[in-house]
Amino acid sequence: MMIMRLVPCLFVALLAACASPPPARAPLQLTILHTNDHHGRFWTDADGEYGLAARKTLVDRIRAEVTAQGGQVLLLDGGDINTGTAESDLQDAEPDFKGMNLLGYDASAVGNHEFDKPWSVLTKQRAWAQFPLLSANIYKDGKRAFEPYRIFDKGGYKIAVIGLTTEDTVKMELPDNVRGFEFRRPAAELAQLLPQVRAKADMVIATTHMGHYSGGRHGVSAPGDVEMAREVPGLDLIVGGHSHDPVCMLGENQRNDAYAPGQPCVPDRQNGTWIVQAHEWGKYVGRADFVIDAGKVQLVRYRLIPVNLMRTAADGGKTPYTELIAQDPAVRAFLAPFQSAGDQLLNVSVGSSDGVFDGSREGVRRRPTNLGILVARSMIERTGADLALVNGGGLRDSLPQGNLSYRDVRKVLPFGGTLAVVELTGRDLLEYLRVAVSMTPGAGGFPHTSGLTARLQGSELRDVRIKGEPLQPDRKYKLVINHFTAVGGDGYPRLDTHPGLVDTGFVDDEVLSGYVQRHSPLRTADFDPEADSIRR
Repeated sequence: MMIMRLVPCLFVALLAACASPPPARAPLQLTILHTNDHHGRFWTDADGEYGLAARKTLVDRIRAEVTAQGGQVLLLDGGDINTGTAESDLQDAEPDFKGMNLLGYDASAVGNHEFDKPWSVLTKQRAWAQFPLLSANIYKDGKRAFEPYRIFDKGGYKIAVIGLTTEDTVKMELPDNVRGFEFRRPAAELAQLLPQVRAKADMVIATTHMGHYSGGRHGVSAPGDVEMAREVPGLDLIVGGHSHDPVCMLGENQRNDAYAPGQPCVPDRQNGTWIVQAHEWGKYVGRADFVIDAGKVQLVRYRLIPVNLMRTAADGGKTPYTELIAQDPAVRAFLAPFQSAGDQLLNVSVGSSDGVFDGSREGVRRRPTNLGILVARSMIERTGADLALVNGGGLRDSLPQGNLSYRDVRKVLPFGGTLAVVELTGRDLLEYLRVAVSMTPGAGGFPHTSGLTARLQGSELRDVRIKGEPLQPDRKYKLVINHFTAVGGDGYPRLDTHPGLVDTGFVDDEVLSGYVQRHSPLRTADFDPEADSIRR
């Protein structure tokens, strides 16, 4: 009888236990560290700025701090690990991918510059990387070419990271390198993927290589992070890249484009999604501290941490913006042989200059510069063309004052592209130039020319002269451009099927190097953009 009386009691107790809610999870403190647009900067520059060894010290320091407080860390990159320094480019970015392994990267977006070399090289780089290269919108033969997302377990919480890549990649890279690939619209792929990912995760991040265009003003570029966040709600954070911006806002849709290292940084927020980007080259490590609790994801603090960036004084001296970060000795020792191998190839002297030839991103994508004139003239001299056109996005660095090495030239023209000459009638040439001047300032297609002068009034070209003579509609002219532009890169009309086009096989950096050797010492005054370009 006692047993019979106990059974109902036990049944009631079990029901009560089953009805009890599971114990609540403790809140998670999650720190997202992020970089983007590394572009081969595994080593420091001449002033000791950035570099993977100092970045390692900083990342380890933050990891130790967060771990001591019971938190978790996720380290992400916004893509474009490839292309930018000769030491890296000549070694297929092996030091960069393997160096990033030593820092413990969790994932990276696939950037457009990951396609600068053939698929076989990218396949090799994926094998080197001990972290996934993510992209949900790149397809090959109808199937996704990369892992679309990865879910990480951080302190019992599921953190999803989705990768997305600019659809402009198809027009920014050599056709042979993207043949067979389809770059679908990122926002559409995200909208399709997000519900199933959100169902599995407590927090959803997109690591993207699409660009931050303040207020959604993307011009001729494909839509970027702002536009996608507005179109597709549900992301907690976008870790971006591609536009090389420190995304620090002054107000709604107003980015602080005068941001200086060490200043406070408020990231963008669109449609409930935070958007961050850490400029370029590892100049900063972005740090976003979140708390996840009771289904809510809250950003507690954000900052951009400079990695040994230097301030230039009036006398030319250099002082650090913030406290210097020591280089991790093990990472530096690992990278040193790669740097040494590059040095042997690149330290050959090619000439000198009496001043700086401006190849800054802010310069060459917005206005004619003396560097653009220099490169264009080198192309004319080598090919005998009547005029030259260079896309600003292909000019990747400045030429310094003083002695010039092959390294300096390779920094300017790191892609190893060939020159193409096409014969056009004056009428067809004028149509081509009209497309060129329609390129939005800030875009990679911004034109630099030599052998040509003209005035731009509104959208019309006036007083067009070739080698000082008025353009004749029926006369034939030889135009030299790089192969990238010839095949429609940066939105230019394709000329590779034109019967009058010849790929010369001359490599652009070798052409520039030879020109510098023959004309040194270079005088910047001889390359005045006002005297040899399209006046706006």
